[in-house]
Amino acid sequence: MCVQHRWCAVLLALISALAFAQPPRPSSVPAPVKFSFRPADPLNPHAFEHFYDMEYERSVAEFTQVLQRHPDDPDAINHLLNAVLFRELYRVGALNAGEYANDSFLNAAHRPADPHVVEQIKSLVQKALAIEDKRLDANPKDVAAIYARGVTKAEFATYTALLERAWFSALRNAVGARHDHEKVLELDPQNLDAKLIVGAHNYVVGSLPWGVKVASSMVGLGGNKDKGLDYLRATAAGNTETSIDAKIVLAVFLRREKRFDEALQFLRSLEPEYPHNVLFAVEDGNLLRAQGKNQQAEAVYRRVWEEGRKGKYAGLNYEVSAVALGDLLRGQKDFTGAAAAYEQLAELSKPDVDTAQRAAVSAGEMYDLLHKRDTAVKKYESAISLDPASKLAETARKWLKEPYNGT
Repeated sequence: MCVQHRWCAVLLALISALAFAQPPRPSSVPAPVKFSFRPADPLNPHAFEHFYDMEYERSVAEFTQVLQRHPDDPDAINHLLNAVLFRELYRVGALNAGEYANDSFLNAAHRPADPHVVEQIKSLVQKALAIEDKRLDANPKDVAAIYARGVTKAEFATYTALLERAWFSALRNAVGARHDHEKVLELDPQNLDAKLIVGAHNYVVGSLPWGVKVASSMVGLGGNKDKGLDYLRATAAGNTETSIDAKIVLAVFLRREKRFDEALQFLRSLEPEYPHNVLFAVEDGNLLRAQGKNQQAEAVYRRVWEEGRKGKYAGLNYEVSAVALGDLLRGQKDFTGAAAAYEQLAELSKPDVDTAQRAAVSAGEMYDLLHKRDTAVKKYESAISLDPASKLAETARKWLKEPYNGT
């Protein structure tokens, strides 16, 4: 599959899965100030809060309890499915927002998925689809069932795209999710929850080159970037269960559009609500850096690192802030400062292996540029010892043979 089709498949999949399986509210009923969840279980609000705050183990445990009390509810199944999926995506290193701002995610190397988690994901998908299809056999216009089925397909699309790298399967399921939610909008045109997936798909397809866009329209998959962004903004402002997801999607899409101020506005509306979410915190710095506001970005990265050292992001890979700081200073040709930033990971007793390896290779490159060859060699050897089979280890071996010269 060509890069553009793969980009389309995986973006449709990833963005689709951000929509939780919340039943759409009738358009005639105004949204309450506080979100309501189905099934109506008192544990659901806590589970969602922990999910968005990246406390995945707690959210999985809580969604599991909800499902045990509501075993035949497809929404409860989809909630657990989504939490399990995103916990695994984070574990394997597939939730870096910076990758999705360009096409680097297509070839990004991630850890392999846990086979037990893979089986759990597939089992939950099969269970949800069986319940949804049964309800739709009885009533083809069951809006809640159509919506839930669309979310199940979207979540499975994300799994196949990012964990299996099965692009055609991902695209097929993502398109199925879109069609289900378009059906929801036919039955309830003002439904904001369904506009999340439909809006995201419109943006993605609308962003494709003209020839690919024409081919997509011939198979019934049209797209318009402006319409997509309008749908997403409406969802973000609507105080529905998917408003948070819409803000996340908008931050990603607006970064691709280089509309950094607007992207920051959405991101910063989320940061105070979910202070433990280190991805939100680091992405704030990334957006500032993309704008060329390097001093502000540096301050953000340093703050995230210090707060992480104090325990704010317990259990999460806040080390990425040190690498981001090193990359920023490296781009400014401050090789001494960059090396010091990368070296910060040596202060940690158990850093994330992938992040530590990247930091070690990058530090070695800085020392080579500073003509400190002995120190550079030690960093390359340290990087190789962390994971001898990785691509970064290959890079380290290359620089052991010949010093890195910046090219």
